[in-house]
Amino acid sequence: MTFTIHNGNCIDVMRSMPDNSVDSIVTDPPYELGFMGKSWDSTGIAFNVEVWTEALRVLKPGGHLLAFSGSRTYHRMAVAIEDAGFQIRDQIMWIYGSGFPKSLDVSKAIDNKAGSKGADRTTSEPFEVNTFQTTIRPINKGTPVTPEAQQWAGWGTALKPAHEPIVLARKPLIGTVAANVLEYGTGGLNIDGSRVGETVETWPASRSYAPGQLQPGGKGKNQATGDVPAGRFPANLIHDGSDEVAELLGDPARFFYCAKASKRDRNEGLDGFETKQTTGGGGLTEAGGAYGSIKAPAKNFHPTVKPTDLMRYLVKLITPPNGTVLDPFTGSGSTGKGAVIEGFNFIGIELDPDYVAIATARIQHQIDQLRTDDVTRRYLKADD
Repeated sequence: MTFTIHNGNCIDVMRSMPDNSVDSIVTDPPYELGFMGKSWDSTGIAFNVEVWTEALRVLKPGGHLLAFSGSRTYHRMAVAIEDAGFQIRDQIMWIYGSGFPKSLDVSKAIDNKAGSKGADRTTSEPFEVNTFQTTIRPINKGTPVTPEAQQWAGWGTALKPAHEPIVLARKPLIGTVAANVLEYGTGGLNIDGSRVGETVETWPASRSYAPGQLQPGGKGKNQATGDVPAGRFPANLIHDGSDEVAELLGDPARFFYCAKASKRDRNEGLDGFETKQTTGGGGLTEAGGAYGSIKAPAKNFHPTVKPTDLMRYLVKLITPPNGTVLDPFTGSGSTGKGAVIEGFNFIGIELDPDYVAIATARIQHQIDQLRTDDVTRRYLKADD
C-alpha cells in the first residue's frame, strides 16, 4: 500500500490528476457553519460544483463517493454533488448520543435585552462535559425576571445534535453494472465485506428469489454456492452505541457501531509533535455565529477528527480490492488511516500545512504498526 498527501487547494491538485485514476472518494469537507468562527468553515467550498466536477473526473466510472456534512447544510452539498454529474444513491446517518444542545434561552435573551442579567438567571448546574473539555461553565438558566421573559420560559432556538448525514453518490456507469465492474473494478458495494455482527439475517421464506441471488428466506444461503454469509446486511445507519441510541433503536446490534474518536485514536503517531490548545463541539451564539467548548491541549488539534474505525468501515464499503482512495479534505488523516488498515492506497489533499504534517505522521505510524504486527505474526507462526 502507498499514500501521498498533497498540500494545496483541492481543486488545483485534482486538476493535476489523470482522468479515471481513483477507485473511491471518502471525505469530510467543511460543513460551512462558521464552526468556532473558523474561516475555513465558511468559504462555501463544499457547495462549489467545481470541487465535485473535478472529483467526478478523477473517479473511475461507477466509482462511489461518500461525503459528510451537517444537518443544516447537507442539502446544499448534495445538490452541488448532483449538479457535478454524480448520481445520488443514498444517505447514511451517523447517529450518536454525545451531542449537547446549544440552544439560546429565549427568556434569558429577553431579560438581557431588558437589562436584567443578574444572579437570578444563573444556576450552578454544569454543562454536560466530554472527554476533552477542561472547564465546566454554568448554564445561564434560572428563573425569568421580567414579565415578558416569563411568558417565554422554556423556549429555545435549537435541537440537540444527534446525527451527521453522509451522502452516498456514484459516478455514472459505462454500460451495465456487470460490464462496468469487469472493465473498471468499480460500480458495486462490498456488501459481504461490510456485514454487521455474526448473526445470519433471514427474511420470510414466502418471497421469491431467482437462482444465484441471496435468499434470506432460505436461511441466508446463496443458491448458487450454498454459502451462508455471516452478519446483517449493511444499512444506511451507523451508531455510537450510547445508551440513548440503544434505547431509540431497540436492537442496535443490527447496525454498524462506531463511537466518536478517542484521545488515543486522535494522537497515535504524534509523539514528537507540539501540544496545542483547541476548541470543539461548536454551537450557535445569540448572534448566529459559532463557538466551541474548551478542550484539553492535544497534539492532534484538528477540531473535527473522525474515528478511524468509522472511516475504515466506509472505505471498505465502496473501494474494490487493492484500490486507491482519494480524500480531497484530508484534515488530520483519519480516512488515510482507515484506508491503509484495509490495504488500500491513499491520496490525500489538505490546505493547512500543520494538518498535512499531522495526517502524514498518523498514517505512517499506522503503516509501521501494521508491518510490526505482520512481523510478529510471522515470528509466532514460525515458532509454532
